[in-house]
Amino acid sequence: MKIRKIYQGGRGMEPAAPVTEPLLHPANDDELLDAYSQTIAGVAEKVGHAVVNIRVRRGQEAGGSGFIVAPDGYIVTNSHVVHGAERIDVTLADGRVSPARLIGDDPESDLAVIRTDAPNLSFIRFGDSRKLRVGQIAIAVGSPFGFQQTVTAGVVSALGRSMRSQSGRLIDNIIQTDAALNPGNSGGPLVNSRGEVIGVNTAIIQSAQGICFAIASNTAELVAAWLIKDLFIRRSWIGIMGQTAPIHPRIARFHRLQNQGILILGIEPGSPAALAQAREGDVLVAFQGEPVSSIDELQRRLVAREIGVESPITVLRRTELLELKIRPRETPSRSPHHLN
Repeated sequence: MKIRKIYQGGRGMEPAAPVTEPLLHPANDDELLDAYSQTIAGVAEKVGHAVVNIRVRRGQEAGGSGFIVAPDGYIVTNSHVVHGAERIDVTLADGRVSPARLIGDDPESDLAVIRTDAPNLSFIRFGDSRKLRVGQIAIAVGSPFGFQQTVTAGVVSALGRSMRSQSGRLIDNIIQTDAALNPGNSGGPLVNSRGEVIGVNTAIIQSAQGICFAIASNTAELVAAWLIKDLFIRRSWIGIMGQTAPIHPRIARFHRLQNQGILILGIEPGSPAALAQAREGDVLVAFQGEPVSSIDELQRRLVAREIGVESPITVLRRTELLELKIRPRETPSRSPHHLN
């Protein structure tokens, strides 16, 4: 850092002791580019060993991407990449090609887990998608159009998006990014500057540029754990479409609530939420008396044991706190043995 010396003095005065002051020149473009480049290159090197190219056969060949999450060969990808596959092969970063088998498939969340028995595998860890901020670096690694180990980078463009899976179920808490994705990136990881998975790349808008979507890592980690343990998922459903939203501090203090809840953006006709008389615009703040501050927390609570059980939910309707009775239903879910 350059230092400029400043002397204070004048006529008939001895020069004062020098005072040092940094020259506040911004870093030049090369320095900024080097720092950014070093971050991207470091992350690519760190996570690339755990990213695989997936080839599937179901009448004709298709493909996608995935990433290894455990040293014993468990791989997370999209359901639409491997759903109904007659054969699955993975190409590892070192060029090895290994057969893989389907462990669990959840079209409702567009997530699946496959497994390879190849030895000496690298793996990557999930990060906490609740800590994401709009504008932070997002790096995608995958196999667009079969070009393995392709790295693209951008930022987290928006949070809390919703999209429908191929099964028709609404997937909440979707991450929007402008990291360039193409067919074949599906199932690959979206990672942060520490090399932690923050999302599973899943969709693009064909007619747009720089509008791509990823399933949040907290959702992916939860679903993957269920699939590895039980092979398929039984979950309950209440029929709301929503996103995480802040609660006005004054209202939160008055009712002694947490600072955010789930803003209900839509309600499926005839659903448990509709029968419970929930309304669009309500903010769901508790399920069975326990606070819920995000879609992820609600999904964790809507498990098999809640099916058919009447439970209280607490909603904030404008400034009024209401308790409603709701009876969750089972969502249609197919086991991995019945995929067609």
